[in-house]
Amino acid sequence: MSTQPLLQRTAQKRIALPVRVEPKVFFANERTFLSWLHFTVVLGGLSVGLLNFGDKVGKISAGMFSLVAVAIMIYALITFHWRANAIRKRSGAPYDDRLGPTILCIALLAAIIVNFILRFTAD
Repeated sequence: MSTQPLLQRTAQKRIALPVRVEPKVFFANERTFLSWLHFTVVLGGLSVGLLNFGDKVGKISAGMFSLVAVAIMIYALITFHWRANAIRKRSGAPYDDRLGPTILCIALLAAIIVNFILRFTAD
């Protein structure tokens, strides 16, 4: 009788299996992109309203909100293409981004704070 075990481990050989990507993943990526764009349209509408009907402080705030809206649009487009490329290549890497939305929220919060500071300090 042999002294070796029945099941032996190989030298860390990994088996490459294709990653199955369901069609709903493509649609989820597109739905997320459209959600970001919807938010930028609302923010852009707010900035246009401030630009048309606001005073000097409103125009400054409108410019800041417009810059944040454009930054969010660019972020959404880059993230959409990055995720679509990763899905197309069937990579098993995660598709989430934790840094981008945090930076965009901080930028939006800064624009709101500057708006309030300018509004309450204007004479």
